[in-house]
Amino acid sequence: MRMNFAEVAPRAYKLMIALNTYTTEHVDHTLLELVKLRASVLNGCAFCVDMHTEDAIEAGENPRRLFAVSVWRESRFFSDTERVALELTDAVTRPGEHGVPDDLWERASKAFTEKELADLLALIISINGLNRLGVTLDSATERHLHA
Repeated sequence: MRMNFAEVAPRAYKLMIALNTYTTEHVDHTLLELVKLRASVLNGCAFCVDMHTEDAIEAGENPRRLFAVSVWRESRFFSDTERVALELTDAVTRPGEHGVPDDLWERASKAFTEKELADLLALIISINGLNRLGVTLDSATERHLHA
């Protein structure tokens, strides 16, 4: 184990978990799991991919949709709103040279209220932080990240 982040930096850990908790209370659960899964796939966080897949299935999500998250652009399984959220997840997780494109932001602003969009951004930022912490500290430590 490289480090137990929760023990070494408990305040930072609690803040990260608090943001994650906030998003679970303010983002639609189906959308929440799709976004967490997509970001986890992009970040190569195997522990999180497994955990969010399991959580989504337990909540009644269709496994075919979960399998299709990695190829969401080509899949017919997602609504227009989910597509915008997944595209925003991609853009925030792996921003290009110029950040999130204006046309994507415009579409996201039309698909979500300002508050919903703020909560969605908080979710994307939260899962990216947890993914990157887990990947950096190695999969053995990841169990501590989501305790």
